[in-house]
Amino acid sequence: MSEENITRLELDGKEIILIGTAHVSKQSAEQVKEVIDAEQPDSICVELDAQRYQSIKEGNKWKNMDIFKVIKEKKATMLLMNMMISSFQSRMAKQFGINPGQEMIQGIDSAEEHGANLVLADRNIQITFSRIWRNLGFMGKLKLLMSIVYGIFSDDDLSEEDLERMKSQDMLDSVLQEFSESFPQLKTPLIDERDQYLAQKIRSAKGDKVVAVLGAAHVPGVTKEIYREHDLKKLTKVPPKSKTPKIIGWAIPLLILSVIVYTFITNPSAGTYQAISWVLWNGSLSAIGVAIAMGHPIAILTAFVVAPISSLNPLLAAGWFAGFAQAMVRKPSVADFEKLSEDVHTVKGFWRNKVTRILLIVVMANIGSSVGTFIGGADVIRVFLENL
Repeated sequence: MSEENITRLELDGKEIILIGTAHVSKQSAEQVKEVIDAEQPDSICVELDAQRYQSIKEGNKWKNMDIFKVIKEKKATMLLMNMMISSFQSRMAKQFGINPGQEMIQGIDSAEEHGANLVLADRNIQITFSRIWRNLGFMGKLKLLMSIVYGIFSDDDLSEEDLERMKSQDMLDSVLQEFSESFPQLKTPLIDERDQYLAQKIRSAKGDKVVAVLGAAHVPGVTKEIYREHDLKKLTKVPPKSKTPKIIGWAIPLLILSVIVYTFITNPSAGTYQAISWVLWNGSLSAIGVAIAMGHPIAILTAFVVAPISSLNPLLAAGWFAGFAQAMVRKPSVADFEKLSEDVHTVKGFWRNKVTRILLIVVMANIGSSVGTFIGGADVIRVFLENL
């Protein structure tokens, strides 16, 4: 049996065997089977969370998704992140003839075959995304959202250099690594914390012999962290929202309203101009965002009408209303949900599918409204200062 890509560790009398898989080759899956057959471990750890495990076992149950609930619970952006990763993986599979995740599937199958304890060792991806989101300021969030939208619609082929990099990273990590390079402050939640989480799950797995199937990029970090105890509750806790954004979120609208009212009292024509400027900047940019996402005219109109109001109330968002409007006039059919996992893999499919269209409208309307708030607010302040 070849020892290439295999790391053997001893921890408190327990033998731990890490298989660093190259997720782009059939050899990885074959090696996973070969090692497990030879070692007969008590536990097999795979780099999956419960959500991705269910996707592998049952497929993505897109057709069961309630699009209205997604919008209401503010999960549109998180869902787009998942779709971006799915789209990236599929493009890679198509370009290089790769079946993503085959080595993890082999780990699951081997656990069933040998009656070994299966451990889902990775942290829930939604928790990872939530911890990422809380680490970003407003501009960082805006930049990340634009990166996501670009990533979904980018039709660029992967280079040979990209492919070589994939051979030492799993496809999820390769996407996350790109984010951490663009946003250095995200390295901790994206990379370091997951190494710690994986290490703790592996070291606490049942039995005297444990085999762990990991992307090769995680092996160095896990090898270092496995000799330390890590608090899983701490690693899975979503940090509370900072009060500062909430204070700013209410302070800006109050300031804008106060300035417009004061200006209107002292100079009605200037105050009227401020009000019109606020409405036009907010409404127009939000509507343009919906139009870019090819929203229905009613959704575009909804964004235009709602954005100037929602920008003055942090509890509301223009994207919610525009998304609801789009869902009402272009309600997704069962077929749209069934085709979703297929459609997210191509630019044409993303535009065509009514579900992804709604999600894009939510995000683009909110981005447009946010930009409109800054521009419109700056214009309101400018007129106020000119009329002092």
